[in-house]
Amino acid sequence: MKLSRRMTLGVCVLLLLYWQQASAQTPTTPSMPLTLRQAVALALRKNPTLLAAQQNLESTRAEEITAGLRQNPVFTLSGSDVTLPANNPASPYTYTGDVSRLFERGQKRRWRLDSARASTQVTESQYRDLERQTVLAVKQAFTNMLLAKAALQLADSNLTSYRKTVDLSHVRLQAGAISQTDFDRIDLQLAGFESDYENARVNLAQNSDQLQQLLGSEHPSSRFAIAGTLDPPQLTLSLPDLEQKALAARPDYRATQQAILVADANVKLADANGATDPTLDAGYSRTGTYNSAGFYVSIPLRIFDRNQGEKQATRFTARSSRFSEIAARSLVLSDVDQAWAAYQAAQTLAQRYNAHYLQEAGTILNNLEFGYRHGSYTLLDYLDALHDDRQTNLDALNANAQVWLSIHQLSDATATEILP
Repeated sequence: MKLSRRMTLGVCVLLLLYWQQASAQTPTTPSMPLTLRQAVALALRKNPTLLAAQQNLESTRAEEITAGLRQNPVFTLSGSDVTLPANNPASPYTYTGDVSRLFERGQKRRWRLDSARASTQVTESQYRDLERQTVLAVKQAFTNMLLAKAALQLADSNLTSYRKTVDLSHVRLQAGAISQTDFDRIDLQLAGFESDYENARVNLAQNSDQLQQLLGSEHPSSRFAIAGTLDPPQLTLSLPDLEQKALAARPDYRATQQAILVADANVKLADANGATDPTLDAGYSRTGTYNSAGFYVSIPLRIFDRNQGEKQATRFTARSSRFSEIAARSLVLSDVDQAWAAYQAAQTLAQRYNAHYLQEAGTILNNLEFGYRHGSYTLLDYLDALHDDRQTNLDALNANAQVWLSIHQLSDATATEILP
């Protein structure tokens, strides 16, 4: 009886451990739909590309340690005729110990440190720029998934509504109110609605997988869900404000400014490397029963090699970095101007759809559907209105999504979150 209880307890423990291991290996999905802010925060924590870039940044920062190291002293110990007696006048034993060290001149260590620290700053700005690009990709994927989700809802609503139209037309066919040809033409349109629904369903699944990949998910889940709206917001900022924000916050532009510091430090380091570094040596020697000490100084005669090529190359690189900074500034302003123009165009188009075209298309469809059922309009008129209403609603969704995409592009161009 005791053995049976022990076995039962052991089985329970094994099952518990197996369940914990399976739970750890099972990819987790958010229990609640993710908002845009939550998706961005999750990507910044788990995106594998960003994680790899973080390690590269730490590797660059570790190189500052190497740049700050001083020259090590060198200890040399030698001996000769050590097996002979000390009083052998012909060949007495000899022990010699030397300590030597190279002394750097021209503040080489200082300029190495300056160059390494500036390089770390450039790498960090490049990492921030990669973060900026990742955030843009997440926002775009999030908006595309919202669009796909809304398009699927629209396709499902259109399909459900049109199936009712087909059922009603079938009743009218049986009652003799319409011909078989008219019914077939109405039924044939159902294929388009079914195709729209299936395409929207596949599009949603694909956009969901793309977003989950950016969030660091190894195994995309069909239960993944997001929450948000495509209703376009209004911006209160002006173009000059956005340009100033971009120049102050863009990490790629900051990296070009920091590259100038790297180039200037390398110029000074190249000049310092042209200076002569002496080597000082101090030694102790015991020969037989006699002790002696001495020293020597080694000074390279830099007659031919005075680091001329590196000095000239670093100066050209420094000039090049300044031109790159000017080009980067122009690129920042151009990015902001283009993103602002795209936002204004998208906002104008979305306002037209939301304030006019959607209502107009719905009114036309209702009137033509009512008129067709009462013989005032032809079947072709009704089907055209049905197609126009479906396309107008889809175009309105795309217009709203384009506003959000242009806002995300503006945030990327300015490297700031322009929405409150």
